[in-house]
Amino acid sequence: MFIKKIGIDLGTCNSVVFTAKKKVVLQEPSVVAVSLSENRILAVGQEAKEMTGRTPDTIMIYRPLKDGVIADYRVTQAMLRYFIKKTKAINFGFLKPELLIGVPAGITSTEKRAVIEAGVSAGARAVYTAKEPILAAIGAGVPINSCSGHMIVDIGGGTSEVAVISLGGIVTCNSLRVGGDKLDQAISRYIKKKYNLAIGEQTAEEIKIKIGTALPEKEERKIEIRGRDLISGLPQNIKVSSNEVSSAISDRLGEIVRVVKMVLRDTPPELSADIMDKGMVLSGGGSLLKNIDELIAQATGVPCFVAEDPLLCVAKGTGVVIENLDIYKKSIMSKK
Repeated sequence: MFIKKIGIDLGTCNSVVFTAKKKVVLQEPSVVAVSLSENRILAVGQEAKEMTGRTPDTIMIYRPLKDGVIADYRVTQAMLRYFIKKTKAINFGFLKPELLIGVPAGITSTEKRAVIEAGVSAGARAVYTAKEPILAAIGAGVPINSCSGHMIVDIGGGTSEVAVISLGGIVTCNSLRVGGDKLDQAISRYIKKKYNLAIGEQTAEEIKIKIGTALPEKEERKIEIRGRDLISGLPQNIKVSSNEVSSAISDRLGEIVRVVKMVLRDTPPELSADIMDKGMVLSGGGSLLKNIDELIAQATGVPCFVAEDPLLCVAKGTGVVIENLDIYKKSIMSKK
């Protein structure tokens, strides 16, 4: 079956590919393994992620997107080609698909051009870009074309974006280059400082997913982790509690809360009243962190809800838009 239109949520941590008919067809980490000696790509996605921190000198692991934008053009192009190929979107090399790629709201025109060019050189006939907060709102089931205000907080791997949407467009918006990656780094630093233990990226992410919490808990959860003792240089096991994780990431979460408050301050009064009534919607992988909705609600006094399937909100949004390209073309997209 040849697929003519594909939506891609090109994330810093994970990329999700969505097609109009088949829904989510691919959900893989945005990681690429390259063999330096042969200058070829060895693995993309989950297979490449499993190699992280375990490779010899001849293999390099790339995460081609940094803070939601392209940091390594050639590797991103190869990754997009892999996604298109895997969704059977190129049929004998002459029928090319149309791509819709979600980009951060705070993206510069140069960064946007890099995304479009990477898509075209990866084998797309045309590449559209749409702002992630709008796609996330559509994917979360928010009626963006109504005349009332809706607030969306999209916490991804590289960026956190906060936007107030009304009548199909963004009224006020702010983005911050803090997301899941920065939380992992904060956990890593905390453990290094407190326990003199060096841990890898994947261990830090595992701690965040399994016992991470935005607010301290009465009943602490614990996890046993392994790392390298920085004093003796030998492997060591330690136990980390959920409240330690909470204090490790509190500064980073504070930055996200500050951006939410800034957007609320800049929101017109009529829309502020709507947001107080309806509450704000959280999407993106970062909103899966336990109690993050409570933290934001306590700090701002505005009710806060996590969207259904927050990881897939942007991808679902791309799916809705590619099915109705003619309706959305004018309002939210720019085309190569």
